[in-house]
Amino acid sequence: MAIEFAKYHGLGNDFILIDNRTSSDPVLTPAQAVTLCDRHFGIGADGVIFALPGLDGNDYTMRIFNSDGSEPEMCGNGIRCLAQFIAELEGVSNQERLYRIHTLAGAIAPKLRSDGQITVDMGLPRLLAAEIPTTLCSADEKVINRPLQVEGKSWDVTCVSMGNPHCITFVEDVTAIPLETLGPFFEHHAVFPQRTNTEFIQVVERDYLKMRVWERGAGATMACGTGACASLVAGVLTGNCDRKATVELPGGPLEIEWSEVDGRIYMTGPAQKVFVGKF
Repeated sequence: MAIEFAKYHGLGNDFILIDNRTSSDPVLTPAQAVTLCDRHFGIGADGVIFALPGLDGNDYTMRIFNSDGSEPEMCGNGIRCLAQFIAELEGVSNQERLYRIHTLAGAIAPKLRSDGQITVDMGLPRLLAAEIPTTLCSADEKVINRPLQVEGKSWDVTCVSMGNPHCITFVEDVTAIPLETLGPFFEHHAVFPQRTNTEFIQVVERDYLKMRVWERGAGATMACGTGACASLVAGVLTGNCDRKATVELPGGPLEIEWSEVDGRIYMTGPAQKVFVGKF
């Protein structure tokens, strides 16, 4: 069977997008997704995203398989790519358009703007240890500047869930972090029963952060939308940044705001189609 696909990226965080609107189940297995994500023997991507029929009154449903075959609850860069992909399927890609998309992290609302950017209502951050989840402290406590032993060093970490788990630590220089070495130890640490995404953050100004990320199930990536959102929340909780800031990732910047009005997180950034094909 031949399947058409489109390749997109959000600041270098790249995905294979598949029109799956005729079925409520992904047309590929996780193992097949792993093969397609391989950068030498497949198409190459950080994950495969499926546009499925909407559930619970939403316009569409998003499912995603990471490059290791695992399924995350949500993906910030991925949902911007999905919104752009859906708009092209509908023939409204050059218009403002608001979607409600069902994910494993709940309903997410991306809005295509006339300037080509996409603003996503990422919902409310979850801050209690049980919500992340982590055993770093009691289930009903917030995880703010808690010590975590990783590779013989104590790191002060703040944990936030954006529907998926994030462990954030602030450092003097993100370029000095041996990400490929440290990342797996954070991801698979015993205090994170569902593993975790890990963000290393350098505060340049109160409204400007630099970030490097090790993503659960994908490794070092060029960008992570949920990670940028979680990092801004962690920065506010620790007094390191303002409620609105630019988060600079290896692939480019995202604008993140933790609204004082409704407490929700808003992420603004691009999504770019790279090519289409058939496998």
